[in-house]
Amino acid sequence: MCSESTMLRRWLLALVARVGVIALVVCCCLSLLYLLACKPPSSYSQEQAQVWAGGATSKEGYLALLQESEDTHRHYINSLSKQIAQLKEALQMRTQQLQESLEKARAKGVLPIGLEGLRRPQTHTDLQEFFKAQLIRAEVQSGEKLPSEYAVIPFESFTLHRVYQLEMGLTRHPEERPVRKDRRDELTGTLETALQVLNGPRRHGESHRRSYSPSDFIEGLTRTERDKGTVYELMFKGEGPQDFRQLVFFRPFGPVVSVKNERVDTRHMLINIIVPLSRRADTFRQFINNFRKVCIQQEGKTHLTVVYFGRDQIDEVKDIMDQTSRETQFRNFTLIQLNEEFSRGRGLEVGARAWRRSHNVLLFFCDVDIHFTQDFLTSCRLNAEPGKKVFYPVLFSQYNPSLIDNNQSPFPSTQQQLVVMKDAGFWRDFGFGMTCQYRSDFINIGGFDRNTKGWGLEDVHLYRKYLHSKLMVIRSPSRSLFHLWHEKQCADELQPDKYKMCMQTKAMSEASHGHMGELFFTQEIQEHLERQKLLNDSSHLR
Repeated sequence: MCSESTMLRRWLLALVARVGVIALVVCCCLSLLYLLACKPPSSYSQEQAQVWAGGATSKEGYLALLQESEDTHRHYINSLSKQIAQLKEALQMRTQQLQESLEKARAKGVLPIGLEGLRRPQTHTDLQEFFKAQLIRAEVQSGEKLPSEYAVIPFESFTLHRVYQLEMGLTRHPEERPVRKDRRDELTGTLETALQVLNGPRRHGESHRRSYSPSDFIEGLTRTERDKGTVYELMFKGEGPQDFRQLVFFRPFGPVVSVKNERVDTRHMLINIIVPLSRRADTFRQFINNFRKVCIQQEGKTHLTVVYFGRDQIDEVKDIMDQTSRETQFRNFTLIQLNEEFSRGRGLEVGARAWRRSHNVLLFFCDVDIHFTQDFLTSCRLNAEPGKKVFYPVLFSQYNPSLIDNNQSPFPSTQQQLVVMKDAGFWRDFGFGMTCQYRSDFINIGGFDRNTKGWGLEDVHLYRKYLHSKLMVIRSPSRSLFHLWHEKQCADELQPDKYKMCMQTKAMSEASHGHMGELFFTQEIQEHLERQKLLNDSSHLR
């Protein structure tokens, strides 16, 4: 009896192994056939990419291509359907045999340990359940109650060639053109999927159906809920002028995955602050006062490099630095004089390459009219990493205090003016001059364009170099980095494009849109107040 039980157990194990191998092979075949059936022809994908990039492919060409693709798919899918049906039948037969054998073994009490779960095959995977749960949570099929208008996540609309986005701020562009490559690939892939659905095999009862091409695409909407996923709503032309086809797709996001968890010690990370300067001794004195408070009294691990152009007011700058050194016993100063015409890029380049110490140093390219705090220096250290990351903060630019606070008495101090508020300033998202990067990365990227003279564009060229490299560019608003207002002078010798940029910056730096409107319509506002006063006086007399 014992030998029979042993033989039966061996036979069951052998049968389970054979059926398992067969099932695995069948599943692999099904997956391979499915992928082959769903993969669009390479020429079709190339045509779609050309459409988004602005290709000139005709509608007739697309119709012929889609018709040929549909015929090929129909023939191929019919063949695959027969093969899949045969494989399913074989798999079902083997599974039934396995279940019968397991039932017999269980009835005799010789079912091997660990095979009990094979009696109940799973019908849903965890991944399918997760996708379903994400779809239910997202606002796709039905709306949800929101506490206020600030909780609404707006949609972006897009066509074949453009993306229209809703961004806050006067400096934002109303449309994104050209579309970023990652967005273009994302939206093109969604459009391809929609066309495959529309031009797929005809459903039961459909005798005739038109072929769809990218030219039939009208408009799409997309919105991302960061904890749920991205929804796409695509609208196509239908059979008639008032008939349309609407498709909705949903791309669910997965749960949060831990990528990095490490300790960062910033105590020994020295920051070399490089400031190009020409004249402006009074502004430099204000800068040094902030430097003493933040970098000397609170910080300590900083070095200041001043690259001075010309001779005018250089003695005053030297006196300011010498006095600070004597009073604070701080020695980490470097003053470099260049008898050249002022060039910001040239000054930063010289200051960065003048570092002669053996260890790599973190550079902070700064202007003399910049106010920063200790929190910013911490962000500078955490968001820059040699060979991996460079930090490009978006600073908060201060409006003209005399226009904003003209009714206040006494006039607020500089510290009181440094607040992030709508009427106090704006995010200088068009500026790329303040940046934290390691000297090794700056040297390896090639530094600044040495042909750029005077004001503007040198920082943009460097920024683009990093964007084209493999380094990660960290671009984010910084609540502890301020551009102090000063009257801007646009030199006559600037080129027309640079002069226009300078004047635009000057106009934007004066006051908010609403405040500028009040100044522009001052006379009309005053006349309205006088009329209201007369009406009130006449009513009192009655």
